[in-house]
Amino acid sequence: MHNLGRFYKNGFGVDKNHQKAFELFKKSAEGEYSSGIMMLGYCYDFGIGINIDKQKAVELYQKAANFGHKAAQYNLANMYKKGEGIEKDLDKAIYWYEQSAKQGYQNAQNKLRELKNN
Repeated sequence: MHNLGRFYKNGFGVDKNHQKAFELFKKSAEGEYSSGIMMLGYCYDFGIGINIDKQKAVELYQKAANFGHKAAQYNLANMYKKGEGIEKDLDKAIYWYEQSAKQGYQNAQNKLRELKNN
């Protein structure tokens, strides 16, 4: 479900269809698949096949982050850093960047370096 959702989101081998992508990510998330949960959060975060709902995005990123999903941890950190859908909290942002960075997620490692240099 998750992989097929990515194909529809990006138009790989099929016509791009954000509504179909959203539905597939939703089914994947219902199966407790962390990547599906993360991508469903991404849909809510950026309005892919559904209206933007930053609070719902945070909930889903949090759930996937708790499962150890490094991209969800990074996205959740971004939400805390910006105060989108949740109260701004730089300490929590750093915590989640660190969790993601420990797993080798390059974007999180870069963001931590950037924060430490500022």
